[in-house]
Amino acid sequence: MTVIENDEKTMKTSKPLGKEQALEFYSMMMLIRRFEEAAERLYQRGIVRGFLHTYIGEEAIAVGAIPNLREDDYIIGHYRDHGHALARGLPPRTAMAELCGKATGSSGGKGGSMHLFDIKRHLMGGHAIVGGQFPLAVGMALGLKMKGELDSIVMCFFGDGAVQEGEFHETMNLASLWNLPIVFMLENNLYGMGTEVNRSNAAGQNIYSTAESYQIPAVQIDGMDLIQVRETVIEGISKVREGNGPVFIESMAYRFHGHSMADPSNYRDNEEVEEHRSRDPIDRFRTVCIEEGLLTDADVSRVNEEIDSTIQDAVEFAEQSPAPAPEALFTNVYSKPDTNQ
Repeated sequence: MTVIENDEKTMKTSKPLGKEQALEFYSMMMLIRRFEEAAERLYQRGIVRGFLHTYIGEEAIAVGAIPNLREDDYIIGHYRDHGHALARGLPPRTAMAELCGKATGSSGGKGGSMHLFDIKRHLMGGHAIVGGQFPLAVGMALGLKMKGELDSIVMCFFGDGAVQEGEFHETMNLASLWNLPIVFMLENNLYGMGTEVNRSNAAGQNIYSTAESYQIPAVQIDGMDLIQVRETVIEGISKVREGNGPVFIESMAYRFHGHSMADPSNYRDNEEVEEHRSRDPIDRFRTVCIEEGLLTDADVSRVNEEIDSTIQDAVEFAEQSPAPAPEALFTNVYSKPDTNQ
């Protein structure tokens, strides 16, 4: 794979979008942004409890990557997983109810913010253990290969903080040795909790070079440019489907808010945050679509109103949904054995 040069002022594409696609991508990024903002408000009211890690600022990665997958492909990720789930098609109502710990949530209110699962959509969850998704991704990819499902792939999302974990290196090694169908999606938002990546990783802001040491084709791109993410992921998926083993895509991004709602984020200068905010992926995509005639101001206003209505509905649904019944404590603790075997 080849590094795609990026011009921050433009987002030209060699695969032109149609109006319908532009509307879909803009709508999905706005859905994720407004969902996360609503989740933050619910957290501040004490309705969402525990930890809450939002995806604000990184929307272009999920929306540029996940729609390129097929229904038979698998997704697994980390605890900043709301954007992945929504981009995969998890209904906002179901996702918000899960964040609020309600019985109508995707896991009956038992998973919460960091564990959004949807087996029907092959969404194999966010995982709160840093790096915990790596061995699972290898297992799923190996399973596909052993079953002869050679055209299906696994897309594994992780952050820069997970690269220091031993599972990362074990996974890179096995994925390469066994030529497994995995697209590794590194979302490098420059901070692992409160530690800047140059202070925690010897590769600094060039983590993709680590994958190359395992003979895995790797590339670094601008993760705040939806067009670049989309084109690179399409290329990577094609390579993996052809049986050419795993690929590694490092998407450089920035989370506009703290690591979690419990993080005051006082380790970052305001100037730094504002500099990255000027590259907001939604603003950039909207601007280029309007300039190229793919969207109009009227389209944008209509989409914004529709998204606001959808999110309001999701919040009301979550607040009005019942909590899990007490007896739910004893369900889904262990898998039920297959009595036919």
